[in-house]
Amino acid sequence: MTALLGVELAGRRVVVAGGGPVAARRVEAMLAEGADVLVVAPAVCEQLADLVTVGAVRWRQAEVEAGDLDGAWLVHTATGDRATDESVVAWAHERRVFCVDAGGPRRAARGSARTPAQTRAGDVVLGVVSTGAADPNRSRQVLDAVADWLRGGGADLRRRRPPVPGSGRVVLVGGGPGDVDLLTVAGRRALAEADVVVADRLGPTPVLDELPADVEVVDVGKSPGHHPVPQHEINRILVEQAQRGRVVVRLKGGDPFVYGRGGEEVLACREAGVPVSVLPGVSSAFAAPLAAGIPLTHRGVVGAVHVMNGTDGWSPAALTGLRDASCTVVVLMGVGALPGLAADALAAGVPGTTPVALVEQATCDAQRVTRAPLDDVVRAAAERGVRAPAVIVLGAVAAPGLLDAEPVPAVTMAG
Repeated sequence: MTALLGVELAGRRVVVAGGGPVAARRVEAMLAEGADVLVVAPAVCEQLADLVTVGAVRWRQAEVEAGDLDGAWLVHTATGDRATDESVVAWAHERRVFCVDAGGPRRAARGSARTPAQTRAGDVVLGVVSTGAADPNRSRQVLDAVADWLRGGGADLRRRRPPVPGSGRVVLVGGGPGDVDLLTVAGRRALAEADVVVADRLGPTPVLDELPADVEVVDVGKSPGHHPVPQHEINRILVEQAQRGRVVVRLKGGDPFVYGRGGEEVLACREAGVPVSVLPGVSSAFAAPLAAGIPLTHRGVVGAVHVMNGTDGWSPAALTGLRDASCTVVVLMGVGALPGLAADALAAGVPGTTPVALVEQATCDAQRVTRAPLDDVVRAAAERGVRAPAVIVLGAVAAPGLLDAEPVPAVTMAG
């Protein structure tokens, strides 16, 4: 029976007998683990030659000999010659060195170790081997099936040993516009590793119900005009929890770097010496119009998009784009500011007939779309009781029935 064993190769000598593509693939995997690799072969393939050129591996240009194994922690045969590979296996056995024998599909491998089909899920390495005759294809198929489950957040990947102070980290996860299915695979995997989740009010909050009961969830959600947990306090929570040795996921709606103040949180972590990484999310600026059937760009209609924060008021570029119909404008966090935005746009010369669409609760079951021309949108929004969160789209693409029209013909260049 074969037993799985995790082997630390960093800084340790590994000898690879052979210089072909199989050897190259195994060498690259060993280098990724920090191994000190010696390749012994009369010739090497281009892939290995490149590694030799940059000094990543050492190459002894000769047929492998018994003495090449002296001082090795692991040996790997990949010569393609049966007699040579069997000799290497025997030399490794004499020296009590584990040996992986890449015997090839036509003969049974005789080495004392096997290289599993493997992949990573965070800092967990998953490996699959056969206990009987080696069957790499079957191992790979089993591995892929289990890996898909792990990557989709199907398992609790938290560390079980007590956290070591100073060993924690922070992951900023873009949760997308609201639908849990639009949370990325990487985001779900990060949640599977989290000891603490610091969550916004927006985004895929139902995913929090899927977490193990002992995962700590800190609600720092904000609503218009009500910020119970100010940004500096959120930064402090992230840093403090990570310094306690915990894995902290900051689950944010949309994308962390699109009006999500993710940059401020990254800086706070870096200033405190806390490792921090960012996983992008589907921004509501793009997902909400799509969910409402609004193409932000459309051939023959408009080819540029301007995204702005409604609380900051109009930018000159946005007003220019609306006046000459050269771009679509997407406004985030603009529901409360809508009366002022509409009045200022009309005063700046934007046509009152400019189509406007307000998309509430985009991608969720409660999604609702309200359409009106610019000069009537405030009344329409008040009449329907439009509330945040909502994304506002202004421009020709927001007109109802755009995608029902005839396709725009291709432009024929004269000449």
